[in-house]
Amino acid sequence: MELPEPSVVDIPVLYGGQHGPDINKVAEHTGLSTEKVIALHSSGDFQVSFIGFTPGFPYISGMDEKLATPRLQNPRKRVPAGSIGIAGNQTGIYPSSTPGGWNLIGRTPLHIFDIQHPEKALLKMGDRITFKPITESEFERWQQT
Repeated sequence: MELPEPSVVDIPVLYGGQHGPDINKVAEHTGLSTEKVIALHSSGDFQVSFIGFTPGFPYISGMDEKLATPRLQNPRKRVPAGSIGIAGNQTGIYPSSTPGGWNLIGRTPLHIFDIQHPEKALLKMGDRITFKPITESEFERWQQT
């Protein structure tokens, strides 16, 4: 069986604010400014290492080690779909609303996974990812499409 070629996927991200409530915590933990956290996270060469935890959740490797931050001591009961988090030396995207203990730094307006159509998942193992910062108005436009 031949595996499909990996894709390169651009993920738009609205960093900080209500969509990234832990970005200041990550900045404080790492000794970086929030601007530097965003710059490092959005300039990395990332790869989907595996899918797990919950259906469609991509564990993404390749994050700059300067951003490594431990998981939350007390996980949230609800993390919105599309939230981008950091835990240890990985970053990930919550595909659906679920409990979670990762530090939330932003959110994508993309729907990366539909449980009714898992074959249409946006991301698969081996895919390369780039995170692209967007504004609040761009986020709202994406959500309308």
